[in-house]
Amino acid sequence: MSKRDLLDLSALSAEEIEKLIRRALYYKIGLLTPEESSLLRGDSVGLLFEKPSTRTRVSFEAAIVKLGGHPIFLLPNDLQIKRGETIADTARVLSGYCRALVIRTFDQKNLEAWASSATIPIINGLSDLCHPCQALTDLLTIFERHEKFAGLTLAYIGDGNNMANSLMEAGAIVGMNVTVAAPKGREPNFDWEKKVRSIAEKSGSIIRIVNDPVEVATDADILYTDVWVSMGDKANELSISLEANRHEFSRYQINSDIVRLAKPNPLVMHCLPAHRGEEITDDVMNENASTIFEQAKNRLPMHQAILEWLLVK
Repeated sequence: MSKRDLLDLSALSAEEIEKLIRRALYYKIGLLTPEESSLLRGDSVGLLFEKPSTRTRVSFEAAIVKLGGHPIFLLPNDLQIKRGETIADTARVLSGYCRALVIRTFDQKNLEAWASSATIPIINGLSDLCHPCQALTDLLTIFERHEKFAGLTLAYIGDGNNMANSLMEAGAIVGMNVTVAAPKGREPNFDWEKKVRSIAEKSGSIIRIVNDPVEVATDADILYTDVWVSMGDKANELSISLEANRHEFSRYQINSDIVRLAKPNPLVMHCLPAHRGEEITDDVMNENASTIFEQAKNRLPMHQAILEWLLVK
């Protein structure tokens, strides 16, 4: 069997996502058999991070340990890539040492380069284009509340970034409606949108991108937001530092008025870290802290399920 990678969610079918969710729920209980606790015994998994991380790094390290493996954290400056060694050569070398490699990087094409040369699975721990591991965790959190996806509407409010992209892709695969409200000029990637819409045609989900946060929040089952400036997005960081642009982004905030537009007791989600007072108000964050931090906690069992899916034949 050829190796599998997780570069985005297109690697997964709706049925496989359902299996991952159910497996993650099992791992969340924590009652593992000795065999399940030693799935990675004697194996190492590399974590190559070009960007800072709290949840992705720690949850993957913990997941690897819980499966009996050993995580090896790598920084680009510590590798010979810094001195000009190619991705292809480094990928072939690390494939001889590790069972898999989790990579947090900037350009999605870098992940594709790693995947094409490595003989071990490559896992996208976040790129500027998408964040599939987070989106799978979010589906787990939504399923815990609703036990379904069909008929639900997730309203994403904020910058049309990697998180918006992956949520649209996740919804399109499992049949959940996803509406995105982003400022003009900050909408999700156009080519990505076309790809997602073609997936949605098969599942029957509705994917919409608009500029009005009130429109998407009205009657939504789930409200979701992320920081206004993603890691490494220097151009956006400079633009919203201007008062006029910051005022424009202020409309894309989950606050009590937005929450009242949604269905009663909506699921309010944030992938964290949160900039309280920007994309989400402090009161809404506190009122929904149990959900948001449970969402973060769910990274661990989902990463266990992902590793098992990729590594256990």
